[in-house]
Amino acid sequence: MSQDGRLSRWFDLKGWILVVIGAPYVWLVAFFFFPFLIVVAMSVATNTPTAPPFSFGGEHPWVNTGAFTRIVTDGLYVRAFLTSVVNAFVAAVLCLLIGYPMALGLTRVSKSWRTILLMLVILPFWTSFLLRVYAWMGLMGKNSWFNGLLTDAWNFLVPIDWAVKSIPMMQTNFAVVLVMVYTYLPFMILPLYASLERLDPTLDEAAMDLGSRPSQVFRDVTLPQSMPGIIAGGMLVFIPAAGELVIPSLVGSASQPMIGRIISDEFAQARDWPMASAVAVALLVLMVVPTMIYSHYQAKAEGSK
Repeated sequence: MSQDGRLSRWFDLKGWILVVIGAPYVWLVAFFFFPFLIVVAMSVATNTPTAPPFSFGGEHPWVNTGAFTRIVTDGLYVRAFLTSVVNAFVAAVLCLLIGYPMALGLTRVSKSWRTILLMLVILPFWTSFLLRVYAWMGLMGKNSWFNGLLTDAWNFLVPIDWAVKSIPMMQTNFAVVLVMVYTYLPFMILPLYASLERLDPTLDEAAMDLGSRPSQVFRDVTLPQSMPGIIAGGMLVFIPAAGELVIPSLVGSASQPMIGRIISDEFAQARDWPMASAVAVALLVLMVVPTMIYSHYQAKAEGSK
């Protein structure tokens, strides 16, 4: 083959490599970065009765930071952010407490059982998300067997003066957290399983041979090595849970809205697009900044090793 032919093949191969590598970046720029810039631009616009309901320049300022000022001064938005963060944090902690033993158990069973159990973990994804939420709405109703079971347990454990006919579950933060734990539990189990599966079992055996009790082995060997899975699972649960819209809208209280519902109401009902965009930008910063800080220190720690 001639020199020109080899150069032509090299440039063709290099071109395909650039296409394959560059395609994800083009996708992110086109469908995340540019839409995000539009949202940022709307967040500093002025709300108007026109269509679209915002404006720049003219009789309105080019940059209007009034929406961001309202976020930190209006109690509605402050409470919504606090409610979202608290509910998401509680849901992430409960998912960790439930999911860690399940993930650890998955690594201790035979491969045949492991496949079946993993399929059961992801089985809820085969059912409509809305259908699962509506099923929980039926379970938490006043006349449901689930409510009756919890009511009987409550009345058995507490004094007679505190006895109740039924436990009010719907339109409460309890219902929101309960459904979020059910919904996002697989997102905690799968990263934990991936992290625990890579652990070297001989380290546990060595610790046992040196006289450590099982609880000490878990605390000193297993738990520290599974921290990447814990953090990854926590982020996969906390970030989408904090911005959740459907679950708080269906089972939550209108007097204690989460931030996703606030954004939806501002866009659709109040038609205050700059305010909704400002809340969305603030939520994104609240979620992304801790993630970037963690990634920075994680990369720094891995580099030092």
